[in-house]
Amino acid sequence: MKSMRFEASRRLREKAHRLIPGGAHTYAKGDDQYPEDAPGFIARGAGARVWDVDGNEFVEYGAGLRSVGLGHAHPRVIEAALRAMRDGTNFVRPSPLEVELAEQFLALFPAAEMVKFAKNGSDVTTAAVKLARAHTGRDEVAICAQHPFFSTDDWFIGTTPMNAGIPEGISSLTHKFNFNDLDSLRKLFAERRGRIACVMMEAATTVEPAPGFLQAVIDLCHAEGALFVLDEMITGFRWHLGGAQAAYGIRPDLSTFGKAMANGFALAALVGRREIMELGGLRTRAKRVFLLSTTHGAETHALAAGLAALAIYREEDVVGQLRAAGERLRSGLGEAAAAHGLSRQFEVLGNPANLVYATRDASGAPSQPFRTLFLQETIRRGLLMPSLVVNQAHGPAEIQQTLEGVAEALGTYRRAVDDGVERHLVGRSVKPVFRTFV
Repeated sequence: MKSMRFEASRRLREKAHRLIPGGAHTYAKGDDQYPEDAPGFIARGAGARVWDVDGNEFVEYGAGLRSVGLGHAHPRVIEAALRAMRDGTNFVRPSPLEVELAEQFLALFPAAEMVKFAKNGSDVTTAAVKLARAHTGRDEVAICAQHPFFSTDDWFIGTTPMNAGIPEGISSLTHKFNFNDLDSLRKLFAERRGRIACVMMEAATTVEPAPGFLQAVIDLCHAEGALFVLDEMITGFRWHLGGAQAAYGIRPDLSTFGKAMANGFALAALVGRREIMELGGLRTRAKRVFLLSTTHGAETHALAAGLAALAIYREEDVVGQLRAAGERLRSGLGEAAAAHGLSRQFEVLGNPANLVYATRDASGAPSQPFRTLFLQETIRRGLLMPSLVVNQAHGPAEIQQTLEGVAEALGTYRRAVDDGVERHLVGRSVKPVFRTFV
């Protein structure tokens, strides 16, 4: 176990909190998500490893909130972005890269006929809602209650505990149904007859869809005059090169992508049927939709990064490599938990390309203090793992280091289960992002 010091992180943290609400620009990267003894700021990354501002080295999991599928600073992606930047990053008319990437991206998804690029996932999910409302003439939205995040915009955040500043009139337009429970969606359609514009959901998270469930949701949407919107922020480029829609054999009306599509560069996409997407175009006779018009929506370097990343995904079976690395992690960590008698307290969950873990107390109840302890002990062993999400650069050496480090960390976890987590925890516990008060 390495000796680590975080003095530079602590100094920078104090300045960050004076200048930035929460000390970071993304809630999931905030101090409340990590133990007190943790790297506060990452200086650089290469492949599956990162180095913090104190020079500490970590094998990193989480992949930039799942945006880095190929590894940090992938040479081909960086070179493609640099070449584009040398010719200028933003112009008064479109770049030919917009057309090139649009053509290649749409070729992956048989259900999609048009695409609009943006900079982040919230842009495109909100644009999908807007299109669905315009297409159907309805105002309300149904979302899956078990799927944690769809947008920073009011239509979604108003349904969370962090709903300060959002009018009730907006929050009341979004309703929830349960995953793998078609009757809950039927009931919602019955209660909101003729009012629901679209259903938005992921195809899967840590729980797989029941056989036929996704197609049944699509059929119900169409029977009720609503659109089906598939959020592929996470599943895109991890479940299948053609997304979860290819993996499960479904055809959404609209789909949204982001995260891993440009290996960490800011790029997201809304794709869908022509008759719906063209409402935001110049070849429609319907009332026009102001759809995704952003100054930086098609910066050339992000588009070039997307093209390079897509080429690598096609050439190297990246999805298969992610799955194989995840399977080895799942197997090895399951064995380590069982060896410590912790199979009930520490569990690996989800698709092998997108694994997470559950931390539970002695009784088997979900526990944030035990999550804090696990993070604390893995950080001490050179592992930065808020999740178990791999990228292509997680090779045998990184996986082996992880298995050995986690096995040691679970020894401390075992002792904490036996004699109390407080005796082993340094400082305060981590907290959920979505909470009403600090």
